[in-house]
Amino acid sequence: MMNTLLRIRAWLVAEWLLVILLGLLPVMLWAVPTPLVNLVDLVDWKTVAALAGLMVLSRGLEVSGLIDRLGRKLLAGLRSERGLAVAIVMFAALLSAVVTNDVALFVTVPLTLGLARVVDLPVAKLVIFQALAVNAGSAVSPVGNPQNLFLWQRSGAGFLEFTAAMLPIAGAMLVLLIALVPLGFGKTRLGVKETTDQLPLRRPLMIVSLAAYPVFLLIVNAGFALIGAVLVIGVFAGAFRQVLRGVDWPLLLVFVLMFVDLGLLGRLPGVAALASAAMDWPGGPYAFGAVLSQGMSNVPAAIFLAPFTEDWRALAWGVNVGGFGLAIGSLANLIALRLARQPGIWWHFHKWSMLMFGASLAAGAALLAL
Repeated sequence: MMNTLLRIRAWLVAEWLLVILLGLLPVMLWAVPTPLVNLVDLVDWKTVAALAGLMVLSRGLEVSGLIDRLGRKLLAGLRSERGLAVAIVMFAALLSAVVTNDVALFVTVPLTLGLARVVDLPVAKLVIFQALAVNAGSAVSPVGNPQNLFLWQRSGAGFLEFTAAMLPIAGAMLVLLIALVPLGFGKTRLGVKETTDQLPLRRPLMIVSLAAYPVFLLIVNAGFALIGAVLVIGVFAGAFRQVLRGVDWPLLLVFVLMFVDLGLLGRLPGVAALASAAMDWPGGPYAFGAVLSQGMSNVPAAIFLAPFTEDWRALAWGVNVGGFGLAIGSLANLIALRLARQPGIWWHFHKWSMLMFGASLAAGAALLAL
C-alpha cells in the first residue's frame, strides 16, 4: 500500500502540469458551458500530430547513441572551463533547433553530469547556461519548441519562411548569452577525460531516424501532419517498439488539455476583451507574450494569445523571449533544473535568466522597430 502511494505521489509530482490542467477543466466547463463533443474543435490537431511525430523521431535519435557520441567528441578536446561553457552552449543551442529544447537538455545535462564525475566543474552554472541556450537556439526553428510548432502550423508560413522570421531574435538571444559566458566562467584549465558510460551506437535506428526526420518535416510542411505522424509511429511500432515506450506520451495529453482549457478561457467575455485590448498596448503581442509567459509559461501563453492577433511573428518573438525570466517561463527551464539536482541552483538560475530576459526583451523591441 505504501509503495502504491509513493508511486502515485511521484507521478503527481512528475506530471504536475497535467494534474493542474485536468483540475482546471471542470472549472472552465462550469464558467463556459460547452457540450463535450465541441471540445474537440478547440484542439489544433495538426500541432498535436506534428509534436507526436517529432517526439518519436527525437527519441529515436537519442536512443540510437548518435547525439551522445557527437556531444562527447565535441567536448573531448576542450581544455578550459570557459571553452567548455561556450562549446556546450553552442551544442545545446544547435541541437535544440533540430530535436526540440527538452530533448537537447536530456542529452546535454547528463553529458555534463558525466564529465563532472571525472573533472571538477561548476555543474550548476553549466546546466543553467544550457537551459538558457536551448531557449535561445530552439527559437530559430519551427520545430525547436512547442510554441514555435504551434505558431508555425497556425501561421500557414513555410518552414524556411518561419525560420527566416525567427532568425533575428534567435541570433540576438544567442549572441547575448555567449557574451555572458566570460562573466560566468573563467579560463581555468580542465583535465577532461573520456568517460566510460557512452551509449552504444545503434546504426539501424540511427539511419531510420535520420532518414525519416527530413521526410516527416516535408510532410508536415505540406499540411499533412496527421498522416506523417501515423506513418512515423507505424514504422517505429514495427521496427523499434522500445523507442515508443520511452516517448513522453503524457505531454500530448498536456497539449490537448492546454488547447481546451485556454480555448475556454478565451471565451470568457472579460478575458477576451482584456486580451484583445492588450494587443494594442505598447509592444503589442510581443511585449504581452513575453510578460504573460512569466505567469503561465510560454507554450500556454502562445496558445492563449494566438486567436487575438494576426501578427504571429511578434507573438512568436515575445513568447520565445518569455522563456527567460522566471523558471516557469519555459518548461525547458524546469526540466534542466530538475535534471541537475544541484543545491541553490534555483536562485542562481534566476540571477542569469532575469538578466537574459531584460536584455533579450530590449533587443527584440529594437529589432522590431527597425
